[in-house]
Formats: sequence, structure tokens, C-alpha cells
Amino acid sequence: MSSPDPQVRAARNHSTRSAARGPVVAVTGAASGVGDLLTRRLAASDEIKRVVAIDERRGDVVDAQWHILDVRDPAIAEKLRGADVVVHLAVDLDLETDPAARTAYNVRGTQTVLTAAAAAGVHRVVLCTSTMVYGALPDNDIPLSEDAELRATAEATGVGDMLEIERLARRAPRAHPGLNVTVVRPAVLVGGTDTALTRYFESPRLLVVAGSRPTWQFCHVDDLVSALEYAALEKVEGEFAVGCEGWLEQEEVEELSGIRRMELPSAVALGAAARLHRIGLTPSPAGDLAYTMHPWVVSVGRLHDAGWRPRWTNEEVLAALLEEVQGRHTVAGRRLGRKDATAAGAAGATVALLGTAALVRQMRKRRGL
Repeated sequence: MSSPDPQVRAARNHSTRSAARGPVVAVTGAASGVGDLLTRRLAASDEIKRVVAIDERRGDVVDAQWHILDVRDPAIAEKLRGADVVVHLAVDLDLETDPAARTAYNVRGTQTVLTAAAAAGVHRVVLCTSTMVYGALPDNDIPLSEDAELRATAEATGVGDMLEIERLARRAPRAHPGLNVTVVRPAVLVGGTDTALTRYFESPRLLVVAGSRPTWQFCHVDDLVSALEYAALEKVEGEFAVGCEGWLEQEEVEELSGIRRMELPSAVALGAAARLHRIGLTPSPAGDLAYTMHPWVVSVGRLHDAGWRPRWTNEEVLAALLEEVQGRHTVAGRRLGRKDATAAGAAGATVALLGTAALVRQMRKRRGL
């Protein structure tokens, strides 16, 4: 006997699940990345009544109810009607996206989802930012409390967007009485991700700024999805961090990775990074370096109190990251082709950082300046 058509199977599953108890959960950004993983997990859960999936293209999860639209479209309110919880994951953090366009999408999208959720009678929205919002500062406690002040600035990739999303989260319950907002803040996210911090481990040498004391706390995407499910089921609320237990010192990272360090004075590293970014040779602004210089480890006490535990350790996530980036070559945040990578491997990260003047001259010559 042939298997039923996917649409027929989805209808049957939907009918069965509709009789189940539990919330109706809508997920934005459901067709890819973390959104896709969460949609799959929720669709398979006996604790979820129904999953509404929203994206600009249809994903592969047949047991979800799909709506194809841009999250900035006010028509999303109609698609959210009947949902109990919205998990908003349609956020663009691509390093290659134009920063102004990225911010416009992220902020407007979050504003629209919060307003639409309130209009549709949704009682909880779950937002996802990052522990980067706490800021990487030399006087940070190790670990920081989840209640610690958010002291980040908008100088690192995407952090300004995350801070604005955090502000929207705080204002939403006042602007929309009855709407609760939960904010999930993952540590350095690993697992199909491409960020300035994961690219750090694609370099031929690990840049260490003299006098700094880096600490590393990771979060595997599987653990983030598990924490988001906790939030969707309202097993934890408010603002909380998610990541591995404890942290790794820079020396431990170097020993585990087998990648040697290259130590530079702060003025040289920051100045070179700023110039490279200014002339468009690297996607990462100088502000990203702070997160490889100063501690920003955060306690995950609230999730622990709710009964959640990470399945991954920092050591395991680092090993997974190194396996994932194997064969990629990045210098100062810029991906290199095979030919460029060979030269960079021979000369080390100094190609980008100490050779900035030569690169600037080459760029000016090409532009006829």
C-alpha cells in the first residue's frame, strides 16, 4: 500500500493533535536555522496542540500549519489568531548583510510581531537575543548574574539590533497589557551558525590581545532549541541565559583546539581591525574584538531552577565547532579562498593585522585613489 500524500498525512496529524491538550505555538523564521529545528521539535511534541509556521518560504515540516509572508507585514496578525505563544526567530544576523538593512528588518520585524501578537490575543511572545547584550568588559563578574545590567554597546555585529529588541521586549507589556514577553539569551551559538565568534576559530592563529583575559562559554543549537521549547511551554519565563555549564579559559581553548595564539598590543589589534572594516575588507567591526578580549560568561540559574540541563559541555561544543569549520580559512573575520588561505597560512594572521597598510594601498590603487 502506498503511503498517504503529505498533505493528507498532515491533515490527519493535525486532527489528532487538535484534540490534545497544550498550547498552540507559532514560530517565525520557521523554514531554516533555529526556527526549522524548533518547528520540528514542537511538531513532534505531545505537549503541543498545534504548530503554526511562518516564513517567507515554506519549510519541510509537514505537521505544521504554514503561512508564507514577511514578518514585517501587518497581515501577520490574522495568521497569529488562535495562537497562545509566538516564538519570534525571524532575525537576520548574517555577517554579509548590509548593516542598515539588517537593522531595519530586525527591529521592524520584532515591532510588528509584538503588535500583531497583542492584536491577535496571543498571551506570550518569546524573543531570542544573545548573552552579548551584557557586554564584554574587563570588570565583568565571572559568571555574570542574569539580572546584571546590559552594558553592551552597538559597536559589535548585530549587538545594536539585539539591544533594541531587548528594549522592545521591556516596553511591550506596558504598551500591550496582558502580553507577556520572554527573552532567551544564548551564549556563543554553535551548530550551523556563522558569526564573528565562530569565524574566530577558522583563523590560522587565535588572536589574543595583550593584557586581556578571554573566557569562552558556548551554547549548542540543540540546547538552545530545548530551552526555547521550555519557554514555549511556559516552564520558564522572564529573561534568562542558555549555555553550557561553566566556561573555558583562553589557555584551555588553545590546548583543546591545537591552534596557537598570536598576541598583539591592544592599539595595534583594534586599530588594524577598525581600518580593515572601514575599507570593506572584513565584515567584522573592531567592536567584535572585545568579545575575544574580556569575559562575558553568564549564569544559567533560571533554567536550572526550572529543571532544564544542557546536554552539551563547553569542551564538546568546541570540538563540534572545530569539526564544523574544518577546511574554512578566515583572517580578521574575512573568509579566504584556497589561494589566499595558503598565503595566510604561511604568514599567519599578521597578513591581515600587521599588513593593514599594504592592504589599504592595494585597495586605493584598485579604486584609483
